[in-house]
Amino acid sequence: MLGPDRFPPLPFDALTKEQREAAEAIARGPRGALYGPFVPLLRSPELMDCAQRMGEYLRYRSAIGTRLSELVILVIARFWTQQVEWAIHAPIAAEVGIASETIDAIAAGRRPEGMSSDEATVYEFSVELCVNRGVCDTTFRRALERFGERGVIDLLGLNGYYSFLSMVMNGARTAAPATTVPPLEPLAG
Repeated sequence: MLGPDRFPPLPFDALTKEQREAAEAIARGPRGALYGPFVPLLRSPELMDCAQRMGEYLRYRSAIGTRLSELVILVIARFWTQQVEWAIHAPIAAEVGIASETIDAIAAGRRPEGMSSDEATVYEFSVELCVNRGVCDTTFRRALERFGERGVIDLLGLNGYYSFLSMVMNGARTAAPATTVPPLEPLAG
């Protein structure tokens, strides 16, 4: 983060009715609290509500499953050097079965070795989408054969959604929560 948080948490008693309702809806859901990208997004409660509903589906119920969704989130956090997403999701990824060597390689900006076929497909799809702003036919076909149309759309959605959150938090300079995970170093180049 290159300076102070531009949109720090708002005091609850200063929230508008719309902000309060949106914050309470997030707290009642699977996240259990308002944190991370939802702190700056609270300034636009309708956008925050739409975003959190999309994110709830993608994070908890996507067609590719939680483990592979977490892998996508790590790739996107690395691409954007997004400290909040990394701090939150690197431990979750480890809990759901992503190997520590894979997490470390992504943090270092390297292609992980020893990934399962599903992990390699998701990793390559996501990296191509970030770097090339598209996916080659071979990678697309492999993802389609493995995950089906719904899975590919959810994979695209995960990449887009977490890129959106990364842009919001990088632009807002949202502070990362306390974590045992080392922060991401900037990538050369």
